Amino acid sequence: MISRVTAPLGRSLARIGLTPNIVTIIGATGVVVSALYFYPRGQLYAGSVIITVFALFDMLDGAVARAKDSASAFGAFLDSSLDRVADAAILAGLMWWFVGEGDDPMLAGLTLFCLISGFMVSYIKARAEGLGVNCDVGVAERTERLVIVLVAVGLSELGVPYILAGGLWLLAGMSLLTILQRLVETRARLNDPGYAGGGGNGEDEKTSNGA
Repeated sequence: MISRVTAPLGRSLARIGLTPNIVTIIGATGVVVSALYFYPRGQLYAGSVIITVFALFDMLDGAVARAKDSASAFGAFLDSSLDRVADAAILAGLMWWFVGEGDDPMLAGLTLFCLISGFMVSYIKARAEGLGVNCDVGVAERTERLVIVLVAVGLSELGVPYILAGGLWLLAGMSLLTILQRLVETRARLNDPGYAGGGGNGEDEKTSNGA
């Protein structure tokens, strides 16, 4: 169903000369700039709407790659890397607001926890893949985390009570649960008698878009 929408858009972008990597860069840059501009100023609803637009635009890189038949390993690597930057910018902008005019140290700390745990969710999966095992488990992959934080932040400025704090606590809990799920899953796979060992021995391993 999603491809029925993204495929025509991908072909249109390909026709005007955009490459998948350019689409990725535009989408990630838009998210970063929007988050760090609107959120620290307390413009939470406008920021969330514009971030959502750029996040959806970022989803079109795969459609452009298929339209141009130019999918590449580096493209997937670039997409995943910039996804981490975009996610960090969203939470950093929100934390900036809490530390400044938002004046809520507790929610600032909670946002920081969400930022760190989000990186851990992705890193555990990447490290497991570097060791040769899959780790596609968890209740809070990137899409779920984005939906929770953008909806909670956007609705908070519309006066929905407790939505922002509730959303952040939910995100923190789901991220922590996902970390535990992935640790348990990776341990089980690495201890499986059929495990033959992986080749990863560095700190930075490949990851996938669903991290």
